[in-house]
Amino acid sequence: MSSNQGSSPIPQSSGGTSDGLFRKPRDPSTAPRHYRTPRSLPDVCPKEPPGEGRALCEGPSVVVDQHRWTVYNSKVNLPAALNDPRLAKRESDFFTKTWGLDFTETDVMPSFYLPNISREHFSSYLQETAQREKIHERCKNICLNKDDLSVPTITNNHDKARAELEQVPKIFMKPEFVLNDPATFNAVLPWSHFSVAGGKNSRDVASSRLLQEKLSHYLDVVEVSIARQISLRSEAFFHAMSSQHELQDRLRETADAVAKLRARTAAIDRVMCRGPLRVLRDALTRNNCIKLHNKLKLMAAVHQTQPTVQLLLSTSEFVGALELIATTKEVLQQELQGIHSFRHLGSQLCEMERLIDKMMVADFSTYTQSDLNRAFEEDSQVLEKDRLQSLVFGLLRQRKLDFLDIYSEEMIRAAKNIVRQCVVKSVLQISEIDADTVKFHEQMRLMTFPQWFDLLLDIFEHFILFLKRIKATLSVIRNMVLEVLDSSQRSRLADVSSATNHSDGRTNEEEEEAESGGPALHSGEAELAYLTHEGLFISDALNEAEQRSNAAAHAQLRAQTHTETCGSDSASATTESSSSREHNSNTTSSLPIGGAAVISEDVMPSDLELSRVANNVQELLYTASDVSHDRCVKVLMTRAKDGSLERLSSSEFVCLSQAVESFVRDTEELCGRRSMSLRGALQSQANRFVQRFHEERKTKLSLLLDNERWKQAEVPAEFQDLVDSIADGRITLPERKPTGCEDRKPSEFLCVDGQKYAVVGTVLLLIRMFLEYCQCVNDIPSITTDILTRLADLLKHFNSRSCQLVLGAGALQVVGLKTITTRNLALASRCLQLVVHYIPVIRAHFETRLQPRQYSILRHFDHITKDYNDHIAEISAKLVAIMDSMFEKALSKYEVKAPMPSACLRNVCKQMAKMHEAIHELLPEEQTQMLFLRINASFKLHLKRQLARLGVGNDGGPQYGLVMVDVAFYSENVQALRSLEHLDLNMPEIWEQKR
Repeated sequence: MSSNQGSSPIPQSSGGTSDGLFRKPRDPSTAPRHYRTPRSLPDVCPKEPPGEGRALCEGPSVVVDQHRWTVYNSKVNLPAALNDPRLAKRESDFFTKTWGLDFTETDVMPSFYLPNISREHFSSYLQETAQREKIHERCKNICLNKDDLSVPTITNNHDKARAELEQVPKIFMKPEFVLNDPATFNAVLPWSHFSVAGGKNSRDVASSRLLQEKLSHYLDVVEVSIARQISLRSEAFFHAMSSQHELQDRLRETADAVAKLRARTAAIDRVMCRGPLRVLRDALTRNNCIKLHNKLKLMAAVHQTQPTVQLLLSTSEFVGALELIATTKEVLQQELQGIHSFRHLGSQLCEMERLIDKMMVADFSTYTQSDLNRAFEEDSQVLEKDRLQSLVFGLLRQRKLDFLDIYSEEMIRAAKNIVRQCVVKSVLQISEIDADTVKFHEQMRLMTFPQWFDLLLDIFEHFILFLKRIKATLSVIRNMVLEVLDSSQRSRLADVSSATNHSDGRTNEEEEEAESGGPALHSGEAELAYLTHEGLFISDALNEAEQRSNAAAHAQLRAQTHTETCGSDSASATTESSSSREHNSNTTSSLPIGGAAVISEDVMPSDLELSRVANNVQELLYTASDVSHDRCVKVLMTRAKDGSLERLSSSEFVCLSQAVESFVRDTEELCGRRSMSLRGALQSQANRFVQRFHEERKTKLSLLLDNERWKQAEVPAEFQDLVDSIADGRITLPERKPTGCEDRKPSEFLCVDGQKYAVVGTVLLLIRMFLEYCQCVNDIPSITTDILTRLADLLKHFNSRSCQLVLGAGALQVVGLKTITTRNLALASRCLQLVVHYIPVIRAHFETRLQPRQYSILRHFDHITKDYNDHIAEISAKLVAIMDSMFEKALSKYEVKAPMPSACLRNVCKQMAKMHEAIHELLPEEQTQMLFLRINASFKLHLKRQLARLGVGNDGGPQYGLVMVDVAFYSENVQALRSLEHLDLNMPEIWEQKR
C-alpha cells in the first residue's frame, strides 16, 4: 500500500520559481563527509537471516558479537549511576572522590579525527535553504486545509510512516512468515545467544529486555501505521454503508420477478404437461402387455429344457448341460416362481445335476488314466486339451474341488508302472536272466553294473518325459482355474458398477425400450428363447447371449475404471492377489469354453477356494517330482541292498553320481522343487563308498609300508609328470597313456619346485593316493568333508606307521632289516618333508570346495603338519644322538700324548665322513650343514669334558700343543667334506674359560 494514498498532490516547481515547493535531492555525495550516521539501538532481530554480514546494523548483535565484550555489557552505565533515584540529591563530587581532585580540571585533548566546526561550515547550507524556507512559510499561512493539516504535513507524515515501517525487519513482512518454521523462529527469537548451561547472568537478562523492547517497538509502529491508514480511508467505509440500501431495493425487485415466473410455470403445467403424461401412461400399459407375452414365450422355452439336456449329455457336453440347468433353475426361481405346471421341474433338474457330477468324475478319471499311461513315444503335448478344459470347468462349477486327488492317485500308479516297464524291457534284452523264475527285485541285482546303469538312465529319461507331460497337463488346469478366478473378479466389478448406476438409469432404459417397441428381456429369458428356434444348437444360442452380456459387462467395467480411482486390473490376478481379496459369498463368472455361458452366482467356488485349487495344482507338480525321486530311490536302494554299489570303482561311482545329479537338476528346473530324497540316498551310498574307498587305500598303504625296505627308489617318468602337473595347478590324475608310448628312463630323484627329493616307492604311491582323493572330490562335491577327514586319517596313518618302522625300529622285525642306518633315517626324513610340501596344496584344493561355515574342518591339516614336523625333528635328533653316543664312547678313551693326530681323533673323523657320505645326497645342503653344526656341538661338548677330566688347559704348554694338533686335524677333515667348506666349527669353545 502506498504511503501517500489519499493525500493531495504536491506541486513541484522547476527553475526555482517563488510559488513552487522544492525537495532537496538525497545525494549521498553532496552530504558533508564529517557527519556520521547516528547509531540506533542494537538490532536483536536482524532484518535478514544471521551470518550475512554486519552491514544490517551498526550496533552489537547478539548473534555475531555474542562472544565479544562491548560497552553494552557493562553492569552499571554512567547515566544510571548519576541518576540513581535512591539518592536524595545528585552527588556533586562523584568523579573527584573516586578519581581525585584533578579529574574535573584535566584538559581533554582534542581529537585528531574530528575537525573544528564553526558557523562558516553551515553558511552554504543556509544560503541554499533560505529560498525554500520562505516558500514554506508562505504556504503555511495560505493553505490552511482541513483538520489543520497542510499538504506538506501529510507528505511529511507519510514519509515519517514509511521511515518507521522501514525499521521493522523485512522478515515480518514476508508472506511465508510462520513461527512454526525453526529458521524463522530462530531469526525472530535468537535464544541460541543466551547461555543455557545453567542460571541467568546479567548479559542474558539485558539481551532479553532488549529483545522485548525491540519487539514492542515494532508492534507500536505497525499499530500506528494501521490506525493512520484507517483514518485516511474513512470516507470509503461510509460509502459502503450507503450502498446497502441500494442492494435492498434490487432484492425487492428480484422477488417480484420470481413471483411472476412461478405463475407462468403453473400455467404451462396446466396447459402443456397433463396431456402428454396421459400418453406416457398408455405407453406403459402397452409395455406391460408386451412383458406378459414374453413371459408366455419364456414358459414355452423352459418346457423344452429336459429334452435339450438329454441331447447335450449324449454328446458329453457336460458344461453346456450344467449351464442350461443352472439358467433354467434361476428362471424358475426368479421369473416363473409359483407357476403350478412347473412345480416338479426343479427337483428333476437337481437330480439330473447330481447325475452329471458322477459322469464328470468318472470321465476325468478315465482321461487321467489314458493321459498318464500312454506311450512315451507319442507326442508329449496335452491329450485332448478341449476335453480337459471342459471337464475342469465343469468340476469347478460343481464345486468338485477334490478332482486333483484323483489325478494324484493315478500319477503314483503311473510312476510305479514306468519303473516296472523299464525293468521288464531291460530284462528281455539280457539272456542270462530268466524273468519268469526270478523276482522283480532280484532281476536288478543280477544285472552287471553297466546293464543296471543303462536301466537307471532309461528310468531317468522316462521320468523326465513323465514330468514334462504332467507339467503340461497341470499348466492347462491351473490356467483354467486362474481364468475362472479372473472372470469372477471382473464380474464382481461389473456388478458393483451396475449397482451404482442402476437407480439412475433404470427408468430411462425402460422408457426407451417402451418407445422403440423392443422387448425388455432378462438375460436368462434371451438365452432360453433361442432354444425354440429350429436348427440352432444350445451352445450357439448361449454363445450369442454371452457375447451380448460380455459387451455390457466390459462397458460397465470401463465406466467403473474411470469413476473409481481404487479399481484394480483383475485380468492379471494371481493366486496371491485372489487370496487377499477373499469373498464370503459366491461370485459370478462367465467363461467361453465349448458350451459355457453365463454362470449364476450360487454355483461357482469363492475366490479363496479357487486360490487354494491353484495352489494345490502347483503342489501337485511338486508331488510328481517327489514321487519320481522316491521311485528312483527304490531302484537305487534295491541295487545297493547287497552292497554292490559300495564295491564300485571310483570311475563307476562318479558316473553314477553325475547321472543322479543331472537328473535332479533337470527335475528341479522342470518342477521348481528341490527334492532331497534321491540326493540323500546318493549321499548315504557315497558315504559307504568313501568308507570302502578309504579302507582300500589305507590297507594298501599299510601293506606297502610293511614291505618297504627304506631304500632310495627310482622315480618313473609318469610320477615326475604327475608332480609337474601339480606344480602347474592341476590337482587331478592324468589320463592313462597307452602302454609302450613312453620310453623315458626313470630318474634318481623327484624334482619338486627346483628341489631334489630322494624318496621311497611308498611315498610315490602316497602322492598318487591323495590325488585320487582330490579327484574324488572334484567328481563328487557332496562328499568333500567326508573325503577330507579320510585323507587326514590316511596322512596320519602314514606318519605314525613310518615312525614305528624307522624310529621305532619296527622294520627290523617286519621286513627283516639288520639295522636302521643313518641313510634309512635321512631317507625317511626326506619323504616326510615331501609330504609336508604338498599339505598346503591339498588344503587349498579342499578349501575352494568348502562352504565358509565348514572352514573349521581344515584345522586337521594344521595338526598333521605339526605332527610331520615333529617327526622330522625327531629323526634329526636321532641322527645327532647316534653321533653323540659315538663321541661319548670314543672320547672317553682320549689321551693327550704322541703320536699326533691321535687314533681317537682319526676314528672320530672316519665316523663323521661315513655319516656325511650317507646323508649328503639325500638331504639338501642347508639341512646337512645344520645337522653337522649340531654334531660338531656334541663333539666339542664331549671333548671339553675329557680335557677337563685330563686337566689339560689353555695354558700354552706341551699338552695344549698336542691337543691343538688333534683339533686342527679334526677341523681339516670336517671342512674337507662336501658342502661343509665354510662351516664355522668355532673350536675355541673346547677350553674352559678362566675365571
